[in-house]
Amino acid sequence: MSLSNADTTRLLLALVLMLAGAHGCGQLCARLRQPRVAGEIIGGLILGPTLFGHLLPGWQGAIFHQGPAVGVFLGAVYQLGLFLLMFCSGAALRARIRKRERRTITWVAVLGNLVPFAAGLGFLAVYDPGRLIGTAHNRTALVLVFACAVAVTSIPVISKIMTDLGIISTAFARIVLSVAVFEDVVLYCVLSVALGMVHPAGAEQFSLPSIIALTPNSGLGDLYHVAVSVLFFCLPLLLGRAFLQRIARRGGNILQQSSPLAFQVMFLMSLTALALFLGVAAYFGAFVAGILSGELGDDDASVRAQQTIRTFSFAFFIPLYFAVVGLRLNLLDHFDVRFFVVFLGYACVAKSVSVYLGARAAGEPHRQSRNLSVALNARGGPAIVLASVAYDAGIINQGFFASLVMLALVTSVAAGSWLEVERRRGAWAGELVGVPVRLAADGGLAEVAAAR
Repeated sequence: MSLSNADTTRLLLALVLMLAGAHGCGQLCARLRQPRVAGEIIGGLILGPTLFGHLLPGWQGAIFHQGPAVGVFLGAVYQLGLFLLMFCSGAALRARIRKRERRTITWVAVLGNLVPFAAGLGFLAVYDPGRLIGTAHNRTALVLVFACAVAVTSIPVISKIMTDLGIISTAFARIVLSVAVFEDVVLYCVLSVALGMVHPAGAEQFSLPSIIALTPNSGLGDLYHVAVSVLFFCLPLLLGRAFLQRIARRGGNILQQSSPLAFQVMFLMSLTALALFLGVAAYFGAFVAGILSGELGDDDASVRAQQTIRTFSFAFFIPLYFAVVGLRLNLLDHFDVRFFVVFLGYACVAKSVSVYLGARAAGEPHRQSRNLSVALNARGGPAIVLASVAYDAGIINQGFFASLVMLALVTSVAAGSWLEVERRRGAWAGELVGVPVRLAADGGLAEVAAAR
């Protein structure tokens, strides 16, 4: 597909506006000590139908909606941004898991995930799911997505908040990140199953479900997607590490020798393509690829390659991904304020109470338990991924998509504000003596080490 000069001009102008909006608003939020991701979405929101499209619909339509070419290329950038976000998130998980504070982590992870998930199921028992359902008209998939939305926690956002506050080296941060790892893995497994339920077997000719003529929305089809999603996550972690290490370190691996960066990008694309072939969500393949990326080499060249991927992703593709999410929001026509207020309150109460009770059951004091309940309420990036992927698949409608994105924004900002107040009150003063903090510019974790 070739672009005309006019289409190329519109595409470049759209990219410039979206990058400027995402980085400008992101930097403004960072200066206010709020999550950068909130600003990136707000930047897209300003350019979308909520503001720019409402005030100057002709200009907004001419730039973003004139002909299919710009939409197709922005869609490709959006998908690449999602894959790279999941790859970077997966790579970050390898360094987040700690073996300490096991009792608290176990109690909080179990209660803080199961209770909100069950609360999400209970909500739809009394609320008509038809008001939220998308074009796929699959209630089972909708129920799974809704339950995930109530239970989800964000690793990237909460880790960035704690880094900026200088508390990333505390026991509190280790508990939060370890619990968030568990919850994110569960979320992406459940979401992968939900996506498998709404993708007709015959829609994709080059996929295993279509080859074996698997009937969609059947008991066998649902069992297949559950089993394949779990195995796709577990088998590479259990059996693939040694295999990948041998491949990466073989003297005949000319790809690794030629360009470790290209080798890692090809690994990401290969595992994502394999996920698609198996009928697993593509983003899940990118997530697993990120977790396994550390096995592709630990020499200086490989480490620099990972850092290059991360740096460019957070400079270009990932801000554009969040900007497109904001661009698709229409808070004027597709946002039910009354439902959002009820949903926000219900989700926050369910999550906060369950985390608090789990922490108290593990023997944590009231203040620590309360702070854990606030920190693990930050939905951030995973909730936005959940919203965008479920909306693209037709599981949810545009109104619920807007509510999910707003839930992610409000809870992330609230968590950041609360933890900053607690930091000033000396909540972690005993653990922060002599701890220098270096803030990360790309939205990821900075290195924080105790001075000895």
